[in-house]
Amino acid sequence: MAAGLFEGQYVWHPAADDRMLASVCVDVRAGRWARARTVLAESRGDHALRAHRSLVLASEAADSDLAERWLAEEPAPEAALLWARVAVLRALRAADARDARAETLERIALSACDRASAADPADPTPWVAKLAMARLHRLRDPAPHGLLTSPPGPWRLFAHVLSLDPWHREAHHRFLAFFFTRHGGSVNAAWDVAAFLAQRAPAHSALRLLPLVALVESYDPARLLADRVWEQPQWRSTALAVHRDWLPTVAGYRFTPVLDLAYLAHALILARREAEARAALTAMGPYASRMPWCVFGDPAGQLSRARRACGLPVPP
Repeated sequence: MAAGLFEGQYVWHPAADDRMLASVCVDVRAGRWARARTVLAESRGDHALRAHRSLVLASEAADSDLAERWLAEEPAPEAALLWARVAVLRALRAADARDARAETLERIALSACDRASAADPADPTPWVAKLAMARLHRLRDPAPHGLLTSPPGPWRLFAHVLSLDPWHREAHHRFLAFFFTRHGGSVNAAWDVAAFLAQRAPAHSALRLLPLVALVESYDPARLLADRVWEQPQWRSTALAVHRDWLPTVAGYRFTPVLDLAYLAHALILARREAEARAALTAMGPYASRMPWCVFGDPAGQLSRARRACGLPVPP
């Protein structure tokens, strides 16, 4: 799917150019779920699309009772999935805010994930939602052979997701996030896991970006020459390989992978490869994500700075 031309303003909505999903988000905010059923049912069998749509819809529904009402009226797989996604979002928010209700909300979320997976056993999405909560208890399964740091983590849960979809994008990102320092991990463990997962993935997969995601996560502006790290041969070659092997596949996506394109464009800009970065930014069209730009300052300002460096127009 082509993202469309940049027409002077950034579009920050996570639905990006999934226009049907963006339209349904309006319904969800108004408390209507009928069309949410349609867009989720249409995604059955397309795990990437189902993960994307269910997460975006959950972000719209998390502050209302829509998911509960839908499940009560129509206990079908799509309703169960949205309820699981909403329950997990609420549990994570409560845990991060140290809310007294966090443990109760986590139990509700785990039960919701189990219900959704029972409703559609072939769907990895409920298991991915459960994986997002693994950081709350620091699950410590032993790591497989091949990792320098051998970091314990939710390896069994991750392996189950991979048995349903070996290259599930969100699952890999959720799993990697478990090892981030802000979730109780370490920089070395995150780099180790990112490299391990990326090396397993096909050359044309967006999962080859995982080391660049870990690099952004470890960014420390106080470190000497912190912004020059991306110029090092290992990181520059990683970004260029993703540009060469993955970027040409984006045209075949059912929705523009804005976040992945942003990580690629950002890495290429800091690696001083503006020509390649221009191609990634152009593929994004007008759509924008806060990450990774917000790690380095105001996201709109950082994105505009990158576009200017590539000779692309920016909002007035």
